[in-house]
Formats: sequence, C-alpha cells, structure tokens
Amino acid sequence: MACMSEGRLKTAVLGLTEQGQQLLKAASETDYFHIEAVADSDTKLAEKIASEYKCAANDDYRQLVIQNQLDCLLVAAGMHSCEEHLRAAIKKKFNILKLAPAARNFEEAAGLVQLAEEQGVQFAIANLARFADSFLALHTHLEQGKIEQVFLITVVCDIGDRARPAWHNDPQLAGGGVLLYDCYDIIDQILWNFPIPQQVYSLSSNQALDKQQRLYLTEDTAIIAMKFDDALIGNLTASRRNRSTPAEEYLRIFGKECVLTVSNTEFTISDGLGQTRERQQYEDDTPACMKKVLENFALSILSPEENKLSSSARENLKNMAVIEAAYLSARTGFPEEPKRILQMVSSGAATPTNM
Repeated sequence: MACMSEGRLKTAVLGLTEQGQQLLKAASETDYFHIEAVADSDTKLAEKIASEYKCAANDDYRQLVIQNQLDCLLVAAGMHSCEEHLRAAIKKKFNILKLAPAARNFEEAAGLVQLAEEQGVQFAIANLARFADSFLALHTHLEQGKIEQVFLITVVCDIGDRARPAWHNDPQLAGGGVLLYDCYDIIDQILWNFPIPQQVYSLSSNQALDKQQRLYLTEDTAIIAMKFDDALIGNLTASRRNRSTPAEEYLRIFGKECVLTVSNTEFTISDGLGQTRERQQYEDDTPACMKKVLENFALSILSPEENKLSSSARENLKNMAVIEAAYLSARTGFPEEPKRILQMVSSGAATPTNM
C-alpha cells in the first residue's frame, strides 16, 4: 500500500461508542494496523482516547476524512452521522470496515457498495458471529452435510435490557429497531448457511402508549416468518425488554433425525427426541471475534490473492434485502420477496425505504 506506516495499514476509527472503543483496542493489538486518528462528536472523549493511543483527535468526521490519507477507516458511528463522510472516504480510496448493520436501509447500503466497487476499495461489514467458534462449528456441520432434510429454522433474539443510544428509537435516524440493530448478526448466519428466502412475512410493534406515538418510534418486537422453498420454512422472534433479565439468543435447525442449536458460546446436537448427543462449549467473546474480523479484513487488503474477504458489503446486501422485505411486509400486511428488492438495484429501479 502506498501510504502504509512501517508495514502496517494507516487507520482511523470513526465513532468512539463502546463498540468503537473495542474495535480500536482490537486493531491496536494486531500487527496490521497503525492508528493515525480517532474521531467522535464528543470532543473530550475523542481527546482522551487519542491521548491513550498517541494519535490525532477529531470531533468533526468530515475533517478527519479531509485531513488524512488512510488505508483503512473503521466505522462505529451511526450512519445518520457519517454517511456523506463515508462516501467521501471511499472516493479517497479508504478501505472501509463498518460495524453491523451495513446501513439504515437497502438503498443506502446498495449505493455504498456500488461506490466502493467503482473506486476499487474493500468495503466489509463486521459480522462477528462468522468468527465465533460456535457458529463456525455449525457452518462446518452444514457444509459437510451432517444434517439431512432440514425443514425448519427457528431463531430467538430476546435482547433484555441492553443499553442503546436514544437515536435508535428514531426511524429517520436509525432506519429500524430491534430487527436491524439487534438481529443483524443472526440474520447473517441464516443467509450464510441457507439461500435467501423466497418470501418474508412480518409483524412488529413497539412499547409506545398510543398509535400516533408508535409512528415515530422504531420497533421493539418483531416476528418474522420466512419461506425458503416448499420444504423449508423459518421464523424469527425478536424483542427488547426494559428490565434487567438475561438476554437469550439462539439459532435452531431441525432436520430429519437431529436438531442443531447454536448460541454465542455453545453448539449442541440433539436427536429427534430432544436428547443431547453432543455439546461443544466455547469461550469466544466480542473482543476475540473483533480481532479475527480485523485480521481477515487487513489480510484481504495486504494479500488479497491468498486471503478472501469474509462478509463483504456486497454479500451483506442479502441481509439488507431480507430486513427491507420484513419492514415492507409489516407495513403492507402481505408477504414480500427479498429477491425482488435485490433485482430492483441491479436494474437501477428505486427501492422502498424501511420506515
């Protein structure tokens, strides 16, 4: 790379949320990144973090992009605050790694993907579950055909009292609620292992007290039904709860003679009667998965011939199409077709927005 520093990729982090700081820490602990700058709208926070990492501080995302020539931009900021700056960064040939979700809606994601491909830069989404050992065990099991005649996929995302910024409740700023922000990784797992569903039907609600207020808030609860083909269907139930109870998140796959269940830390194989045949437990956590994501991203830039990028933004358009179809279905009351949304972009037609 023309602007590498001591053999490492010149890098900046956009957005110092809790996850942004985890991403920064993970990048600083690998051999592939040299942290040049950090940026956050909170000036004191940006200066504090910059002092810790001995790099430049910015409280203006535009200035960070203008004033630096980077190899990589790691993005943890909400898209509502940085979409135009992300476009400017891509035009300056910055490679982009963004925390999930890929964008606020399908159209926005597709536009960024197209721009990145035109500029010849990597644009990746940090889908952490792809690098968690439990989900990798599931992926390998399915790839090797160790489960026959899969007929049902079921997902539970019971988020509990997870902290989230206030803008997550605003449809214009966030683009969506629990489905887009809390279920993105698990939806990615479905589409990493199975074809895109033919049809998606969705119901959603939020905790607002009256109908008028509900129109101005993102969803807290969603139920999604998916038809993959005549022999395979799936469902996803997601909810946010305003009480301190343990979160529950798992993906379960039903086959002819066994059931596979996977969570962030466990992969279980059961027989048709529910008796456990095999249980594998893992100790992966978010920082460990972030390091693996970052290493894959860096190596896909430094030596692309030998290292394929996992979870490109182009691949993530399938995730965004399914989510877009779910939001559209919740409004129309009818099943929607994710493939039709994908085809609308390839044909240049306008796409529906989420909210």
